[in-house]
Amino acid sequence: MKIFYGVLIALTFVQCQKKKSKEAVSIVQKAQLIHLKTTTVDTHDDINVKNFTDSLNYTQDTNTQVNIPKMQAGGLDVAWFIVYTGQGELTNKGYEKAAENAQAKFDAIHRLVEVYGKDKIGLATSSLEIDSLRKMGKKIAMIGVENAYPIGEDLNEVERYFNMGARYMSLAHNGHSQFSDSNTGEFDNTAKHNGISVLGKQLIEKMNYYGIMVDISHPSKEAIKQTIAHSKAPVIASHSSARALSDHPRNLDDEQLQWVKESGGVVQTVALAAFVNKEKDKAFKKAKDSLLKTNPGALVETIKSIYPPVNVSDFVDHIDYIKNKIGVDHVGISSDFDGGGGIEGWKDASETFNVTLELVKRGYNEEEIAKIWGGNLLRVLENVQAVAKELQSN
Repeated sequence: MKIFYGVLIALTFVQCQKKKSKEAVSIVQKAQLIHLKTTTVDTHDDINVKNFTDSLNYTQDTNTQVNIPKMQAGGLDVAWFIVYTGQGELTNKGYEKAAENAQAKFDAIHRLVEVYGKDKIGLATSSLEIDSLRKMGKKIAMIGVENAYPIGEDLNEVERYFNMGARYMSLAHNGHSQFSDSNTGEFDNTAKHNGISVLGKQLIEKMNYYGIMVDISHPSKEAIKQTIAHSKAPVIASHSSARALSDHPRNLDDEQLQWVKESGGVVQTVALAAFVNKEKDKAFKKAKDSLLKTNPGALVETIKSIYPPVNVSDFVDHIDYIKNKIGVDHVGISSDFDGGGGIEGWKDASETFNVTLELVKRGYNEEEIAKIWGGNLLRVLENVQAVAKELQSN
C-alpha cells in the first residue's frame, strides 16, 4: 500500500507541476499580449549629450539603460528624455550657465528625432501624436524638464521651452531654486521661500497657460502643497514612490498622495532601489562591498542569493500601495534610467516586459495595466492641455 500511495503521490506531483507549468506559460502569454497592445510610457530617462552625436547615438545599442534597440527589445513605446540641470547659484552667471546646459540637452533630443533616428523615433507633444507615431511603427520621445532653474527670472522662456517640446517641468531639484524650496531642506533643516516664491507662482501660471504639466517630484512638502493649491491644472510626480514603504524625502507620504489625487494628477512610481526599499538596498550594497573587498573574484550572484537586491516585485508593491490608497487612476510608472534607476528584473529598457508580467501575476486586468503604463499620465496631459486652451481663449 505504501508503494502504491508513493506512486500516486509522485504522479500527482508530476501532474501538478505540469499544471503549474501550463499556468505559468498561460500567464506569460497573457502578459505578452497585453504588453503588445498597451502604450508603455516611462516618464523619466536622463540623458548625456555625449550619446547624441553623429558617431554615437541612441540608434545604436549604446552603453546606456535606454536607447532605441533596448526600447524595441523590451517593448517600451515612450521614453521621456530629461532636460536636467543641477542646482547652482541664484545669480545671472548661474542662470546663464544653466541655460546653456538645458539648451544643449534640448538640441540633443531634437538631433536624435530629426536627424540620427528620424526613421525610428519621433518627438510627441500630445497623446494624439503618440498614437500617430505608434501606428507608424516608431518609438516615441517626449521631453521633461527637471529643474526650472535654467529659466532664470525670464518667464518668457516658458513659451520657448513649450515650443521646443517640453511637456512637464519641476520647479526645483536638489537645492532651493528661485521658484521653490527643495525636498533636500529636510536633510539640513533649511527653507528659502517657506514653500514657493512669488516668481514660482507666476511660473506655475505660465505653465498652466501653455500646457506644461507641473512636476512635484523634487520640491519640499510645503512647496508641493502650495503648488497644487496654486495650479489650475492637475500635477504629476514624474518619478516618486510611496514614503510609507521606503522612508525617503523624495517619496510621497499618504497626505501628499491624497493631494495629488484631489488635483486629478498622477504619481509615477520610480524604479530607483533606495526609493523602492531603502533598507533592502542598503543591506545588499553593504554585503556586496564587504564581500568584494575580501574576495574580489566573488560572484555577485552569490551575494544576491543571501541578500536579494531590490526587484520588480518590490517595485510593484508601490503600485499596489498607491492604487489602494488613491485609486488605480492616479498611479503610473517611471524608471529614472541613466540617472540612478534600475532594479533587479528591470535593469534597463530591454527588460520592460517584466513589469507588465508582475502586474498580470498580481491580477491586474488589461484596462488597469493600460492606465498604469501610460493612460493615466496621458489623461493628465490632455487635461492640462485643455486647461491651457481655456486660459488662452479668455
